Order: sequence, then C-alpha cells, then structure tokens
Amino acid sequence: MPALPTLLTFGDRLHARARRVPALHRFTWGVRALLAVGFALPGWVKLRGEMFGNLPDHGPTAEFLHAFDRVGHLAEFVGVCQITAAILLLVPRTALLGALIYLPVIAGITVITLTTEFSRSFTGLITTLMLLGCGYLICWDWHRIKSVLDPGLDDPPVPDEHHPTQEGR
Repeated sequence: MPALPTLLTFGDRLHARARRVPALHRFTWGVRALLAVGFALPGWVKLRGEMFGNLPDHGPTAEFLHAFDRVGHLAEFVGVCQITAAILLLVPRTALLGALIYLPVIAGITVITLTTEFSRSFTGLITTLMLLGCGYLICWDWHRIKSVLDPGLDDPPVPDEHHPTQEGR
C-alpha cells in the first residue's frame, strides 16, 4: 500500500503551502464568519420556538418541517447545536471543534434541502455551499486532526496565523 503514504505526504505538503498564504488566512476568516452568521440566526429562531422561514402550506416538505417542529425538543436541540457551532467557529482555538459540530448538522440540512421541494430554489445551493465551506474549514485544520488521528507522527508544526515563527521576527 505505498500509494497511501505518498498521497498523505502530498496532502501534507499542499496543506503546509496553503497555510503560508496570507490571502487564504483572510479567506478562512471570511468563511468562518459567514458560516457562523448562517447558523446563529436560524439557531436563535429555533430556540425561540418559532417556525423557520415561509413554509409551504401543504405537501411532503410542509409535513416534514411541521413534524420536525413538533417532535419534542428536536428543533431546540438543533438550534443549540447551531448556535454553539457558530460561536466556536469565531474563536480560532475552537474553530475546528465548531466545524466538527457544524458538519453533521449542515449535512442533514443539505440532504433535506436537496431531496425536497427546496431543491428547486436557492436554498439547496446555499446549503451545499455551506457544507463545502465546512469541509474547507476542516481541511484548513488538517494538521490538528492528523495529530489526533496519529499522535505518533512527528511532523513539524504548521505556522498558525496567531503565532509568528522565529523566522518572521
């Protein structure tokens, strides 16, 4: 299985190069902020017990969303997850945890929007872009994930935007 280590080495080098590009640091902050806003507002609506958006009056999508709203405290739980993820995304030290909480929620929302009447609107596109943005943020912090998955690896640390290296002084 020599192809896997080669692929991981290539991915590590690509990741290290990307982390050294200042424009990508700014782009990453923009993605974090947009995803946070995209979850904080709907999460707050769910916590307040309000119905979200202009729902259709009838049909399978309306039935599904009305059922989601009436099933115990499921909507409130999703709202708490959304607000928690949004807050964590805005703190650099916790952004990866925020993205990992964000991922299953936005994946579920994306599946719902792409398999219902919402797929004919911009909602499906927006949720798909949110899912891709979340995937980008997880890849951005690959060095952190890799150290958890295989702590035996002794790679040099990737410079972080908040901790200048000795060469930069």
